[in-house]
Amino acid sequence: MKNVEAVLARLNALADPDKAAIFRRYHKVDRPYLGVPSPQLDEIAKDIVAAVDADAALKIADDLWQTNIFEARVTAAKIFWRPRLKTFDRIWSLIEVWKEDFDSWAIADAVAKAGGRCLIDNPQRLDGLETEWIRHDNMWVRRAALVFTLPWAKKGRDPTRMLAWAAGYVDDQQWFIQKAIAWWLRELSKHDPARVRAFLAAHGDRMAAFARREASKYLK
Repeated sequence: MKNVEAVLARLNALADPDKAAIFRRYHKVDRPYLGVPSPQLDEIAKDIVAAVDADAALKIADDLWQTNIFEARVTAAKIFWRPRLKTFDRIWSLIEVWKEDFDSWAIADAVAKAGGRCLIDNPQRLDGLETEWIRHDNMWVRRAALVFTLPWAKKGRDPTRMLAWAAGYVDDQQWFIQKAIAWWLRELSKHDPARVRAFLAAHGDRMAAFARREASKYLK
C-alpha cells in the first residue's frame, strides 16, 4: 500500500454496509462511512508505515484525510500514532490544518494521541493552543485543546495552564465541552485530588451537574 488509491481499495474491500449504517446513526455527522472496525484500521496504518518512508506516509495520511471518509480520516490519524514516525514538526503542521475540519468527537479524538505526542515533543506548541485553539469559533477545536493535553493531567507534569483553560470553559454549557472538563479533572484527581477539589470549589457551581459528578468520581 504505497499510495492512497491502494489504501482506499483495502478499506473498501473491508466495508460492511450494515455497520456503516450503524456508524452513521451513532456519529450523526453527514459523511461517507464504510463500517470498518478500529482494529482493522490499526493494521492498515501499521502496514502503511512499514511499507513506505516518512514522507510518503505523511502524504498518504493527508490524502486519506482529504477524502472525508470516516475510516480514511481515522486511519490517517492512526498513521501519525505509529512510533516509527517521529517527524513531529511536520505532523503538527498537518494537525494545525486538519483541526479546521474537526466536526465530531470521534474525528478529533482520533487525532488527539498524535497531537499529544507532538505537544510532549515540544511544549512550546502549547502557546498556539492558548492563543488560538481555546478561542476558536469551532467548539470541537476548543474541546480538542483539553483532550490533546490530557498527558498534562498525568503525574509529573504541571496542569496549571490547562486548569486555567478549563476554568475559562465552565460557563460553556455545551455537553461535549463540559464532558472534556470533567474528563481532564477526573484524570488529574487520580494523583492530585487537592487540585481538583480546589477547582470544583471555585468553579463547580457553574459546571453542569453531570460534569461535576464525573469530575468527582475518584475523590473520596
